[in-house]
Amino acid sequence: MSRRVFVIIGPKGGSGATTVAFDLMKHIGPATHGVLVDGDVAGRRSHAVTYDRVRQLDENRLPSSPAITSGITCDLFEITNSYEAGFAVKIDAVEEMIAKFPLDTTFIADLPQPFALAVRPFLTRATRFIVVVEPTLLGVSATRQMLTDLSRFGIPSSRIVLVLNTRDGNIELKRRDIQSTLQIPVIAELPQHRDRGYAKAIETLAASLLKISSLEALSDLRPSASLPMGDRRLNSRFTTASTIPSATKNPLPKIALDELPLFLEEISLPPTNQIIKNQIHETLMSRIDFGTAARMLTDSAKMAELHAQVNDIANELIAARTDIGSVEEAARIKQEIVQEALGLGPIESLMNDDSVTEIMVNGAREVYIEQRGKITLAPNKFVDDRQVRLVIERILAPLGRRIDESSPMVDGRLPDGSRINATIPPLSIDGPTLTIRRFGKTRLSFANLCAIGALTEELVDFLRACVQARLNIVVSGGTGSGKTTFLNALSSYIPRADRIITIEDAAELSLAQPHVIRLETRPANLEGSGEIKIRDCVRNALRMRPDRIIVGECRGAEALDMLQAMNTGHDGSLTTIHANTPRDALSRIETMVMMAGFELPVRAIREQVSAAIDIVIQISRFSDGSRKLVSVSEVVGMEGDVVTMQELFRYRQQGVDTNRAVIGAFETGGVQPACLEKFGELGVEFDFAALLSGSKVPTWSQR
Repeated sequence: MSRRVFVIIGPKGGSGATTVAFDLMKHIGPATHGVLVDGDVAGRRSHAVTYDRVRQLDENRLPSSPAITSGITCDLFEITNSYEAGFAVKIDAVEEMIAKFPLDTTFIADLPQPFALAVRPFLTRATRFIVVVEPTLLGVSATRQMLTDLSRFGIPSSRIVLVLNTRDGNIELKRRDIQSTLQIPVIAELPQHRDRGYAKAIETLAASLLKISSLEALSDLRPSASLPMGDRRLNSRFTTASTIPSATKNPLPKIALDELPLFLEEISLPPTNQIIKNQIHETLMSRIDFGTAARMLTDSAKMAELHAQVNDIANELIAARTDIGSVEEAARIKQEIVQEALGLGPIESLMNDDSVTEIMVNGAREVYIEQRGKITLAPNKFVDDRQVRLVIERILAPLGRRIDESSPMVDGRLPDGSRINATIPPLSIDGPTLTIRRFGKTRLSFANLCAIGALTEELVDFLRACVQARLNIVVSGGTGSGKTTFLNALSSYIPRADRIITIEDAAELSLAQPHVIRLETRPANLEGSGEIKIRDCVRNALRMRPDRIIVGECRGAEALDMLQAMNTGHDGSLTTIHANTPRDALSRIETMVMMAGFELPVRAIREQVSAAIDIVIQISRFSDGSRKLVSVSEVVGMEGDVVTMQELFRYRQQGVDTNRAVIGAFETGGVQPACLEKFGELGVEFDFAALLSGSKVPTWSQR
């Protein structure tokens, strides 16, 4: 007989691993010589505090050794009492302490990831790695990442089991689905802690663990990165991509039912196409320097050579496999591999899906998408963070922009007009991120927007008149509400003879007029110079004899220059702003003007605002994912120190239908617009009286 070790780990904070370890020991401790190991290198000391043994542990601790205290249902073995002390604890000291325990000892080791070097003796002796999983999409996604990390560390899947913990009562996935997805057996389901069945489930789980015999030590664990211990501030990687084995390389364990009585059924699933692709990708990345390849995107000859090389290697690797069903399937896998290797990796297919409007890569294992206004978790995954970095570099290389540790975030624009934002560590703690705001291949017109209920034809007619009468318009709304789309549609009514200058951080506007000049900002270079801001572009645009200036988004001091342009003969200008209401939009503009550095009186700023801005259009995204125009307000002047506004049109939500789709109606504000006088002066046709008296308005109703 030798010592048994059960390592309890959670794929993310709050999964309940520490609680499960504590509760298991309450049953295992009295039945055998139980030892509860606290291997949390962050120094939270949960078990020491729970057992009220902090003082005793600290009194018995040497700087380079762990500490043990008894006198409870088990011995408490604490690796370290603080984050800093974790660097001083040596493996030899831990080994010596373990050797002092009897051979029939059972260790329950609570070891949060990333693993400290000092806990390696428990990892090598682990009889089972018990992963505590929340049965939610987020919980399973985090578990998939953890399983990959464990495989890279050299831990065979035959020693890993899952415990489902419904501590918060949030159950999104069934046990069978989780087993099928992760291909790891679920040995227990724990109800909520307050549930009367929780204690019985823990007792049964403890009894099943005590029946398992100890196993031979794992002798081939890989080094845990270059740090002397795992650091929670870093997303540690144990090896380079060239030495990473597949997470599913080890066969599924053959577990006897009498050994684990809670294990319902044995799973034996063939590897999926995604797993096959991941394995081939890993080999490709070990044989080709894709970092250099990303810098060759502008050299067509070298890219053709690289394409041929990838194609040959993919043919070789696919031909060597016996787990691909048919020739057609092999051809499809090869095509996807080549596209992903030389395109945008696992998100290449998402970029080709016109229904996807936003792609959000939260590290290698989580890719979220927005479709029809709803955000969902996509099945697409990256091999590791290195592949995410390669895709980011591949996007940025043709744009002449850079991202590195000294400049860990960047904005850019893809050739199709999609806007991208990327961050890398140390800015993004859990790995590189990539966000892509996609735009349709065809511009949405007001006819399209009316068809989906975003507004009505009567409102479109009024907005058409506003643009043609050269009113200054601000489109306000939250992130992703459709401001840029609406601004594009508004611009379609600008006369073709006008000279238009657009100014944006990342060019997104697509105007149909022939006389358009597009200006785009530029970040600073490596020396920190050469930056061109929106404010610089606005000032320069005033010297370019514009008829209209369109600023993609006002977000800073450029608001002052925009107001001055609107007040000095550049009527008919358009811009967008982030705000929740029309009144908030004016307040934000006032605040941004103050950011310009001029100590202007508040009244002077508000007079500028009231004189420059004519119309504020508010756009909102609703709970069902739909976007609608919710308000059209007119700025009519000043009363004392207050800018006065009147709401001309509004959308009033009346509820939701059986499909949870928003139901509501467009209404008039019951006031006559002051801008009608300007319509008449400029000969812009618009019959507001007919709008009010006819059948067009008060009962507009849309879903």
